[in-house]
Amino acid sequence: MSQPHVRPERQSVQRLLEQQRAAAAWECVAAVRNASYAAEYGQLAREAASLVQMHGLGQTLAFLKAKAKDKENEHQRLFRDLSRWVGKQVTGQEQDDLREWIVRTASVAEYRRATLEALAFLTWLKRFAEAELVKE
Repeated sequence: MSQPHVRPERQSVQRLLEQQRAAAAWECVAAVRNASYAAEYGQLAREAASLVQMHGLGQTLAFLKAKAKDKENEHQRLFRDLSRWVGKQVTGQEQDDLREWIVRTASVAEYRRATLEALAFLTWLKRFAEAELVKE
């Protein structure tokens, strides 16, 4: 069976986006490698995509923020990492807190796109966290 034809420039754009996601996820993992909460961040990164799939992006962000309790910990860090990456991809600007955009501005289509982007980013974050942070 032949594959549907995908224009080469479309493949290049998609490949570049995957590389950007991977690079951003790697930076996030590298930034917490020596933090006191590195293992907890790794475990949370492993679970985050499931949280988004089960509860939605907005509720997952709300959960992370509530658990952070305004302290620098694994929940706060993942909240910020996810908000910044998804915010940049869907609004064009890095955001430290994506919740307001979700609640006040995002259309259903934009929210769906943000969720898909979050899941794609979290796939990379999980891979790198498993390799670098999670000790079985």
